Amino acid sequence: MNKTVKTALYAIFSMTLISGCGAADEKKDADAGQEVQQENTLSEETQSYKQFAMDQLDQFVIETEKFVEAVKAGDVEKAKELYAPARMYFERSEPIAESFGDLDPRIDARLADIEGEGQGKEEWSGYHKIEYGLWEEGTTKGYEETADQLLSDVKELRAKVETVDVTPDLMITGAVDLLNEVSTSKITGEEEIYSHTDLYDFKANVEGAEKIFDIFKVKLQEKDPELVKTLEGNFSKLNSLLDEYKAGDGFVSYETLTAEDTKALSEAVDHLGEPLSQMAIVVE
Repeated sequence: MNKTVKTALYAIFSMTLISGCGAADEKKDADAGQEVQQENTLSEETQSYKQFAMDQLDQFVIETEKFVEAVKAGDVEKAKELYAPARMYFERSEPIAESFGDLDPRIDARLADIEGEGQGKEEWSGYHKIEYGLWEEGTTKGYEETADQLLSDVKELRAKVETVDVTPDLMITGAVDLLNEVSTSKITGEEEIYSHTDLYDFKANVEGAEKIFDIFKVKLQEKDPELVKTLEGNFSKLNSLLDEYKAGDGFVSYETLTAEDTKALSEAVDHLGEPLSQMAIVVE
């Protein structure tokens, strides 16, 4: 092959390589631009959800302060009364709370979670540790330090939520995860194993998921009115079932539910989970 031909072939190869790299770079830029456009389009929704989470965690701090005060005062009955309602604020905003991997378990870990990581009671902290003292031991004595640490962690969580970058994906995944949590731990009664206040958590998780749906509803209506109708109906059915177990401002003990009751609730959650995941069409 003579020098002239070699030079020509090299030039063609170089142009092809540059063209290919340019196309790849253009695709990356286009994908990144599409993601930014999606987030900008839904900026009102993401900001609305962040404000919701901050409002919930504001109340979580206030109610935790009351709970800790009762624990440190040795008022077992008052602490029991405040326990489940306070935790609902955390459970509603858990998709954002879980963004902080260290704080979430310090506030909300069960003993089984700790032991599953090869740790013992000495590493246990948060609401569920105090739950054990209140319902299993009938005392707050010895839990004062745990209560102080709990309040400190809750305040830190509220401060850090300001830094969270809320995206449509976080919201959609969070809504589905809230229902998954209901179907895996709340429905079995293993979340509140000592107090049996699982229905409070159950209701709060559903409310958290429904809030995300409500925020996206206008955009969803534009893309799939039938999906909106399905979700509205499924949320209504699940909330109606939960209302059957209300007692005053709260809920009955989870121990009072029959196998048929939990089966009906489980089926209602399952029927809601799949269509809820279809909310992802808002970012398409």
